[in-house]
Amino acid sequence: MELYVSEFSRYVIALLIILYTYECFAVFRYETEAERSGIYLRQNLLMFALHFSCFLVICFETGDITYLFFYAFQQIILYAVVALYRMIYPQGNRLLVNNMCTLLSISFVILTRLDFSKAIRQFIIVMGSLAVALIIPFFVHKFKFLKNLKWLYALVGIAALSAVMILGQTTYGSKLSFSIAGITFQPSEFVKILFVFFVASALYQSSGFFEVFSTAVVAAAHVIVLVISRDLGSALIFFVVYVLMVFVASKNVLYLLAGAAGGTGAAYIAWQVFTHVQVRVQAWKDPWSVIDAEGFQITQSLFAISSGGGFGLGLFKGTPGSIPLVTTDFIFSAIAEELGIIFVIGLILICVSSFIMFMRIADRLTDKFYQLTAFGLGVTYIFQVFLTIGGGTKFIPLTGVTLPLISYGGSSVLTTLVMFAVGEGLCMIGQEEERQRRELARRRKRKRAAVRYIPQAGRDEVLEESAGEEIEDEDQ
Repeated sequence: MELYVSEFSRYVIALLIILYTYECFAVFRYETEAERSGIYLRQNLLMFALHFSCFLVICFETGDITYLFFYAFQQIILYAVVALYRMIYPQGNRLLVNNMCTLLSISFVILTRLDFSKAIRQFIIVMGSLAVALIIPFFVHKFKFLKNLKWLYALVGIAALSAVMILGQTTYGSKLSFSIAGITFQPSEFVKILFVFFVASALYQSSGFFEVFSTAVVAAAHVIVLVISRDLGSALIFFVVYVLMVFVASKNVLYLLAGAAGGTGAAYIAWQVFTHVQVRVQAWKDPWSVIDAEGFQITQSLFAISSGGGFGLGLFKGTPGSIPLVTTDFIFSAIAEELGIIFVIGLILICVSSFIMFMRIADRLTDKFYQLTAFGLGVTYIFQVFLTIGGGTKFIPLTGVTLPLISYGGSSVLTTLVMFAVGEGLCMIGQEEERQRRELARRRKRKRAAVRYIPQAGRDEVLEESAGEEIEDEDQ
């Protein structure tokens, strides 16, 4: 019986992720959230069915009923998140919420399979993080002064990174975190959000040379501190996000070219200076020649991905434990081995659909600060996904960053949930701006209709008054 359940479940799980992924992109055929309500409902049903199918296999494979209780708690939390966001923020974006919950459910599944104790700790962290993220959209929507705090964002960000550089714990040659009362924090994860807010607040009014130069100095300070701490993966994320935000704000291709040239030069210098970068480049170029040393991680990752095939070996059928750092840097490889290539392609496309939604939210916003913020957060998210998956598949050298919402790690999970919550708040602002535009258009239409019935002598006066009111409305 166990054999039949395990074998049949591989195809069921693959089908469910295919259907869910299809719905992620079907959303973009419609303009309003009301038109998408049926898609969101189907997504919720598919998400819960996928989660249930995976835990059913886990219970059959292990014969341990304890996993059912853990699964029940997860279902309660995920359902509560979907329901609360819908009730509290009816104007928010439900695709981001659904994808957030789906990625968390996948994380719970694979961490339960890899390390049950870590899965429990991750679940506790997620509960606290979701409670924090649930109030973020309210503050983003209501607190308009956020755009005026650029120097506060810069000072807090640099101070937090500097504290890690001086007091941080060294992990695999890099200073990434420090502990307070037994709780470990990785400040660079939180500073990513502050950095996006800083660049947006610095460039939303003007993106001339002086603003770009002064912003570049502060951005360089962030990156230099990270380089000194040898957190090169985060330094790369900060650099790319800054260059792309400056390009979008200024629409000047020269800044993009200068950023590409500077990034190439910095990468070459890092390769020359840092030994661990040379090791990673060697492992990327030819991991088979150093399979017993520097190339062991990447070769084990590639073995796992290739052995999974299209539908995977099935949960508890692979050997993901042979991959170093499998719960963090290489969790994508473990998913590919046991759930299959089809599943991880769906996983990638879910992440891509979230990025597209961030871009769509940015496109709908008229306030440049919020527009740049949505763009920056979307780029931060998808670039980290690219670095993690690209490193694990030997597409690029390893950077040591985690897969957002999937990998084990409290700071990464909290930061990503906050990013998605900020996206919800920005979506609400966009809906509000859209209502104001529609109301202004209706008022213009009514005034034009009324002018038709006014004698010529008073018509010019009415038109002048109408134009003045329209200008005032647009300024507001």
